[in-house]
Amino acid sequence: MARIFAWGRSPGEKKDGWDRKSERGFDFSGALCQLSREIPLEAVMSGTNSERELLAEGPAIILVEPQLGENIGMVARAMANFGLSELRLVNPRDGWPSEKARAAASKADHVIDATRVFDTLEEALADLNFVYATTARERYGFKPVRSPVVAAATLRAKFKAGEATGIMFGRERWGLTNEEVALADEIVTFPVNPAFASLNIAQAVLLMSYEWMKGGLEDLTETSFQPLEQKPATKEQLFGMIESVEEALDARGYFRPAAKKPKMIDNLRAVLTRRSYSEQEISIMRGVFATFDRYSRKSPRGKAGPWQDLDGVDDDTDGA
Repeated sequence: MARIFAWGRSPGEKKDGWDRKSERGFDFSGALCQLSREIPLEAVMSGTNSERELLAEGPAIILVEPQLGENIGMVARAMANFGLSELRLVNPRDGWPSEKARAAASKADHVIDATRVFDTLEEALADLNFVYATTARERYGFKPVRSPVVAAATLRAKFKAGEATGIMFGRERWGLTNEEVALADEIVTFPVNPAFASLNIAQAVLLMSYEWMKGGLEDLTETSFQPLEQKPATKEQLFGMIESVEEALDARGYFRPAAKKPKMIDNLRAVLTRRSYSEQEISIMRGVFATFDRYSRKSPRGKAGPWQDLDGVDDDTDGA
């Protein structure tokens, strides 16, 4: 397990949090520690979380004659991010399995392990009911051409109806041939710069995977997590912070010339009251200002520097 702090990981932990108050301010280091949450280190490093449900459904992704194992791995990673899991390879140039693909997949092992290899495209499509072919080039034929949004909605509807579906992606260098596109039911193309239509294969797969995932959301504005709930600060707490700042600045001769002091204070208060603070944010701010007031660069908090008291040695007198 790892603790994550607002400024990164600290070299030590400090007990006590919001209760470490003193007359002149707040121990902001303790406050920041209280904002931390214990979460698995692998989740911190990569965004993955093995304790949550793993989505693994949807259309098969068919790569026709992919060349580099790294590209296949990046495709698998893109798929896993958006809940797709079935990867099919048609005659991969460098063979299969591929350690380069596994490394590039960044732990999307469930996709890599389940990957199936076929000698021909016809074999790869044989058990599917409906297939899209992706292309950035204009094709003169009779295939309906869909946008990614429409294609994803169609795939989602067919998935709910129990149909097996797939999306074909061509070679890194020149995509799909006309003969291969002819094997699909419809074409999907991306709204890219007409003068620079050059997506790599993993990017193309990611775009379609994202549209697939988005099509399954009940609310397109929903997010996977929300900020921590914090209690709004009272005006008394806000005024107390402002008074502390004004006192510290006044003691150092900040408000000069004296004739401009009222206006300078008005400007300072306007800045500090521009947004609504939470209680925790007020505590952090007061702790920061109090630290400026009590310690100097030449004599920082803690004998060994500003992090010393986080390791359990505290030379100040505000007490735990």
